[in-house]
Amino acid sequence: MDLARCLGIDSCNYEELINQVKLFKTDLANSNSVSERRILVSLEKILGSWSEVMKEPVVLESSQTYERSAIEYWFERCLEDGRDPTCPVTGEVLKSLELKPNIGLAGAIEEWVNRNVEIEVKCAVEQLSKESMEAEGVERVLDVVYKISEEHPSNWFRVRNAGLVVMIVNLLRNSSKSIGTVLRSKALMALLSMAKDEESKKIMLEEGITRFAIHSLIGSSEKEREYAVKLLLEFSSDEACCTRIASEKGALVLLSSMAGNLEHPALANVAEQVLTRMEVAEDSVQNLAAAGRFEPLLSRLRGGPDDIKIEMASIIGRMTLTNNSKEQIAQQCAQTLVELLWLDDNATILVESAVLPALVAILLQNQGALQEWKEFAASIIANIVSKPGHWELASIDNKGNSMQSESVVFSLVVLLLVTSPQCQASILRILYGMASSPQAAGSVAMHIKSSEDGIKTIFHFLDYPDVEHRIYAFKLTRILTERFAQDLAQEVKHSDKLLLFKEKLLDNQSTESEKSDAACVLANLPLSEDEVKTVLEASFVKWIVMNLKKQQRISNGRTSWPTSSMEEGLLGLLLHFTRSLDQDTISVVKEHQLMTIFCEQLSFPAKPRVKQLAAVGLTNLSEAGRMLAAPDSEPPAPKGFCASLVFMCGRASPEPSNCPIHNAPCEYNSQLCLLKSNCIRPLVDLLHDEDANVQIAAIEALSTLVLDTSHGYKGAVDELEKQDVIAAVIELFTEIRPGVLQERALWMIERALRVDSPAHRHSLNQSLVRALVEALKHGTANAKRHAQDALTNLKEISGVSAKASSQSRPQ
Repeated sequence: MDLARCLGIDSCNYEELINQVKLFKTDLANSNSVSERRILVSLEKILGSWSEVMKEPVVLESSQTYERSAIEYWFERCLEDGRDPTCPVTGEVLKSLELKPNIGLAGAIEEWVNRNVEIEVKCAVEQLSKESMEAEGVERVLDVVYKISEEHPSNWFRVRNAGLVVMIVNLLRNSSKSIGTVLRSKALMALLSMAKDEESKKIMLEEGITRFAIHSLIGSSEKEREYAVKLLLEFSSDEACCTRIASEKGALVLLSSMAGNLEHPALANVAEQVLTRMEVAEDSVQNLAAAGRFEPLLSRLRGGPDDIKIEMASIIGRMTLTNNSKEQIAQQCAQTLVELLWLDDNATILVESAVLPALVAILLQNQGALQEWKEFAASIIANIVSKPGHWELASIDNKGNSMQSESVVFSLVVLLLVTSPQCQASILRILYGMASSPQAAGSVAMHIKSSEDGIKTIFHFLDYPDVEHRIYAFKLTRILTERFAQDLAQEVKHSDKLLLFKEKLLDNQSTESEKSDAACVLANLPLSEDEVKTVLEASFVKWIVMNLKKQQRISNGRTSWPTSSMEEGLLGLLLHFTRSLDQDTISVVKEHQLMTIFCEQLSFPAKPRVKQLAAVGLTNLSEAGRMLAAPDSEPPAPKGFCASLVFMCGRASPEPSNCPIHNAPCEYNSQLCLLKSNCIRPLVDLLHDEDANVQIAAIEALSTLVLDTSHGYKGAVDELEKQDVIAAVIELFTEIRPGVLQERALWMIERALRVDSPAHRHSLNQSLVRALVEALKHGTANAKRHAQDALTNLKEISGVSAKASSQSRPQ
């Protein structure tokens, strides 16, 4: 129907049409017809749009113009009610529902709107520029800005360029207290709407809007708090903004408090969203943790890359934690922190981050700390000190004590006997780690030894049921015997532990680590001749030799700690049998070919300590051979020493030839002659080793060949010349600095130059002469004496009679 015509109203009089529809609604309030009520509601919606400025005007085939959203709503109602779509004003049934934009009207509307927006913006600027602003005027301005922002987004630039965004922020900055919560709410509402414009958002950030929004989180009205937290949510979509919000004083505490307030679930939900977004920002993690929100930090500590884990652990180290926070960290990340310490360089980073003092305090000082905290702290400290580095220099309390301080070591030893098994294992690791550090080893070992029952306490764990306790107790004992062998020997014998080390070696159930350390302990302990025979026993040598060869096969040219440590121990055990040789021991030496065993170790790629021990073994056996070959040795040798002593030359040959070294018959299977056992060349090669201790040991062994200057001495020196020993020692001497090695090399050179042929041969060696002169000027007292004698032998010092050279080797 034609609604206007039926009502007798001009079809252009929209206002009267609206009033008539309202009257119809009143009359039909009690109507039972749903369709009648729906029609009237639709008409009211369409006609109501005529009282406002259209946003998107469209034209029907009836030539009537409507707001697009209103007419679409009308068509939907018609279809739902089963009626043909009609033009609401004319009542004409429409054949087509096509909506054509009314371009002319839209352009006119846009021009009109823009003109009005410009006027409204200008008035708003004038109002906010007044020195004395009235609340009504300010409220009207804020409403206008909000309306423009919401209804006319294309005019955001007009509001922004006019400076209204800055003015509203300044209103919050300068008049926040005086304008009251209502105006603060509307200011935040206007800014929230304008924040959808990226340029306006930048301006707000530059003006510090986040700080004012945070202040409004504790506003007196719920509306103010609502718009404040929603504004923060808008800004939290950007990671840089999140960092900025987190850095604002009190922001995270207020947001966390709001998120936990169940009385206002809507606000709590928005606050939680802000915090959740902030958790993604890496730079906000520390601030969140400081506010008690640890999960972002802990999740990164548990599952982040190694560098992130280290950074998170460093943050924890710098924080002052409550007991609840410590418990949370311990429960969620204890294992991660412990594993983290095994990564390269991480221990140093954590030490620099001041983690160590807090851990030591928990372990040694905090009596109220839970046992699991102590275990956690001990485990991390053990990992830190397992790697030598900055921890030796780090202070662990305000008194300047370090980890290797006497008080700390004493406290650890005392705690060993009263704490839990897990903590005991970690403390043993701590003590071992400190005692293994080049910087701290000496003081830590001394403190353990000097502490009351320190050594006895360590020994308590040598036969402990748990394998980890035993492993580190054996490691500690090995280190202590390297420094205080005599003291440890007394305690070992007093506690009846000597046989324990041998049993550990023979026990197939023992770990390789325990076996190698037990071997080293037995090797380091000073044993008497009787103890060697009764405890180690001659039969034990066979087992040692067999396992030494087994270790060589296992390593196959590769040097690993357990393998080389075991070799050190086994060689050290063999040395016990070379220090005091009687008939029975010499038989053992020959039976198992110990000189050959030692010689093999020289050319095998092993640790310097292994080669040093092997050279010492050769020294001992060579000296024994020299003593037994002496003219006054017993039993007498009517036809030459080696002809009658089986231990020296094996079975006598019908016509034995004299050994040029011993000037007595030595068979090729002799185990007391370096020449016949082919040990000289490997020892000469050892002179080029990079380790000075190995070089000294090699010189010591070669020196046994020129100890005896009696009969046959010239033949011995000539043989050494033939073996290139003298040339090699001279070459070494010309390259080294003053010290023990120089002194040992000088001693041997001086001995060799007593014989005319090598003295004549090397008299023109200017490098040797210069080195001898330098030693005469700058060497030790012994080195100076040997250098003077050597120069005299070379006839380079005129007018000085040759003095009798010392017959004893330098000590």
